[in-house]
This record gives sequence, structure tokens and C-alpha cells, in this order.
Amino acid sequence: MAFYARYVLPRIIDVVMRNPESTRLRSSWIPRATGNVLEVGIGSGLNLPFYSSEVRCVFGVDPSLELQSMARKRAAALAIRVEYLSHSAEEPLPLDDRSIDTVVTTWTLCSIPNARRALEQMARVLKPGGRLIFIEHGLAPDRSVAGWQNRITPIWRRIGGGCHLNKKIDELIEGAGLQIREFKASYLPGPRPMSYTYEGIASHAPRGETSRV
Repeated sequence: MAFYARYVLPRIIDVVMRNPESTRLRSSWIPRATGNVLEVGIGSGLNLPFYSSEVRCVFGVDPSLELQSMARKRAAALAIRVEYLSHSAEEPLPLDDRSIDTVVTTWTLCSIPNARRALEQMARVLKPGGRLIFIEHGLAPDRSVAGWQNRITPIWRRIGGGCHLNKKIDELIEGAGLQIREFKASYLPGPRPMSYTYEGIASHAPRGETSRV
């Protein structure tokens, strides 16, 4: 299983996440990042080609050295500065408070055991006027689909690198003290238990305001 997780799974993830729908969503949201960017779960670097010239530096967090190697190869062909942080997103990030203009997380929160703690770290480093851009799959609103997600997840996370199909992404984000400003959720093409997707932008709530959670 260790060989699978270290060498086989990263290549499967890279291939699967290059599908047309994922690429479409990346091309829609990632160009909106600006300044210093923290990408949590940079993976094999599939977001890197979509960053605009408005980005100064990308700090890429990912514990997988194999995925990081793929990201380095992609970054080498691009005019973008990337610094890699090889540790879990739940650990304290080696970045100053309020030092990041944009946080990006795409299909990542599903596989972080304590996503709330990771989001709290993202909120800590995000500037007051900064934005969290997120594209994540998670719990569907349809009871029948959600039921299948709950049944499948214990097996799915074993073969999918810890991926949970049944996380309520908007509640996790707002539970970390961020406020969702733009939001869309829908099924992408494919099996419904795996394809319900949350997209949007969140930021710190202005003083005196609170999130929905």
C-alpha cells in the first residue's frame, strides 16, 4: 500500500485531474488570483499554467514529493516563481500572519483529515483584503446521492489518498471564520457521488460581520 500511495496514486491523480471539466473550472477561477499566492495541495502543478502575470509568487503546499516533482517540471516551462512547502496543510504554515493575497485550494480539502485546522491556517495568513479561491467536491444536497457518498467514503478514502466524498465544503470554510462572497455548486459530468462540486471565493468578514455558520 505504501508503494501504491507514493508512486502509483500520484500518477493516477495527475491523469484524472486533467479532464476537460476540471480544466474548464481552473481556467475560469485561477486567473483571478493576484499577488503572493498560497496554493494548498499544489499536487502536480495543474493550476500553474492558469496563473496570470498579476501573481508574484506561488507558495505550493503538498506532502507528496512525487507530486511535487511533477509540479517542478511544469513550473520549469513557465515564467512563474514557485516555492514548495513539503508538509501537511494542517501544520502551522511557515508564513507570516496576513502575508498572502490569494489562497487557492482545488480538489484538496476532501483529502485533508482535519480540513478545519488547515482552513484556519489559510485564514491566518490571508490578508484582510485577500481572497480564498476554492474548487472542491463534496457532500451533495440530494439525500439519495449523499447516502451513497456516506456509504462509499470509507472504501473510497483508502484507494483515493484519503479523499472523503461527503464533506460540506461551504460549512468548513465559514467555520474557519471566512465569509463566502461568490458561490456556485453543481454536479459535473460523471458519477454523482463523486462529482458534486463547490466553486467560489471567500474572504475575511468585515469587522462586525459574521459568517453563516
